[in-house]
Amino acid sequence: MGGKDLSDHVDAVKYLVDSYGVNPQHVGLYGGSYGGFMALMAMFTQPEVFKAGAALRPVTDWANYNHGYTSNILNEPYNDSLAYYRSSPLYFAKGLKGDLLICHGMVDVNVHYQDAVKLAQRLIELGKDNWELAGYPMEDHGFVEPSSWTDEYKRIFKLFETVLKK
Repeated sequence: MGGKDLSDHVDAVKYLVDSYGVNPQHVGLYGGSYGGFMALMAMFTQPEVFKAGAALRPVTDWANYNHGYTSNILNEPYNDSLAYYRSSPLYFAKGLKGDLLICHGMVDVNVHYQDAVKLAQRLIELGKDNWELAGYPMEDHGFVEPSSWTDEYKRIFKLFETVLKK
């Protein structure tokens, strides 16, 4: 996870730049859940490709996630710690160069809010200052409150308008 699926995103950007003249300095991405995980991996491991990203309810460390789902892909953490390391954004946070928004429901029972908090602590320890964590106290994994959806997408829009239109 975060390998070939991420290289597909990088290849898509290259295609847009080469075929349609997209300015490579104006590329960002966002996604939720697995897409949020992908946004983190992109921002941390491909900072020259993605200038801004929004990670919505992202998995930051697969060792903390749904055992049945993850173990079918990465084996068990105690049997294959390298696979978990290579696939967990938490361990690549030092690569952040662009601007990052993390949005997460605080009562998420699928991807726990603690994942976002753990990543926030890591970014603080690394001295990164180009990120923001927006916590949503009433939201689970799938937001239901219209005000939460509005706030989240206003933040994404502001991020992209501010960073990608420079």
